[in-house]
Amino acid sequence: MVKTRSKTVNLKSGSIEELTWLEKAGLQELIDRYPREWEAVGGELTASLAEGRIDKLNDQALKAAAAAALWKGRLHRDSQNPKLIEQALPQLRRSRLWLLALEQCALAAATGRASGKIRFKFFNGLLIQKLLFRQGLERKPVSLTGFRFCWPLISQKRLLMPLVQSRGIFCFYSKKLVTEMAALIAGRSCLEIAAGDGTLSRFLTEAGVPVRPTDDYSWTHVIDFPERVEKRTAAAALKRYRPQAVICSWPPPGNPFEQEVFSTPSVELYLVVGSRHAFASGNRQAYENRKNFDLEISQRLSRYVLPPELDSAVLIFRRKPC
Repeated sequence: MVKTRSKTVNLKSGSIEELTWLEKAGLQELIDRYPREWEAVGGELTASLAEGRIDKLNDQALKAAAAAALWKGRLHRDSQNPKLIEQALPQLRRSRLWLLALEQCALAAATGRASGKIRFKFFNGLLIQKLLFRQGLERKPVSLTGFRFCWPLISQKRLLMPLVQSRGIFCFYSKKLVTEMAALIAGRSCLEIAAGDGTLSRFLTEAGVPVRPTDDYSWTHVIDFPERVEKRTAAAALKRYRPQAVICSWPPPGNPFEQEVFSTPSVELYLVVGSRHAFASGNRQAYENRKNFDLEISQRLSRYVLPPELDSAVLIFRRKPC
């Protein structure tokens, strides 16, 4: 029996219920249930932080994420096998602990505090709302001129991303980024995978480049998916629509679906908006093992992803000429 923030959940070790709970539980809930696993992960994390080794954090997180992706793939093919679930759970626990612990570190670094309520003062909130949103949490393409003028005036800028990430917002797109991406895609059929609320697809479509947004809806606990975002896994969408161009914004680290992009014959161009850090986004193993694609990390386009504190990267994969 595990007490969560909202209810008590009965879990049988090695059960499908435990797998489901594992994906949605918070860090403290996982620590309480799996103290031995946390002792190992926490010890490695503390040692890496003490040494200032970001590269070591990348390596450790990548290994955990890759192992989790492998086991999730096996479970997807044989989800009712109790022995397989028992074998998979230790790896999935470790991966989940790692990623949530790293998120907590990022929150502490961004806000100067590791817990408690964080909120904007009136002036800061007003500037941010006018600068980044149309209404509520509906994002708008951001003027770089306006951003460069207003951003230094916001004294609580470090609070922005920790507050909005809980709603499935991982970056903001400048008008310049949208224009440049539209120029790269122009003339190609385009699909967005893991689209979330479909913001990037909406911006590109408004710029004259139609993009079909798709998502498997696995983040319904975080994102309110609009009707324009088609419920479909990346693999199914790639197979059905056979796009010439594919885009993805902040794909989860170690995800199992990006490898499908590189094995889809119709794809000529793949654009990824994400982090420079391997533990924060993207399937780096799939990137390294890609065949028939050249990779460019565009420094220019990366500067058009906001805010700059994210240390973002825009990756451009182009199919090699035959």
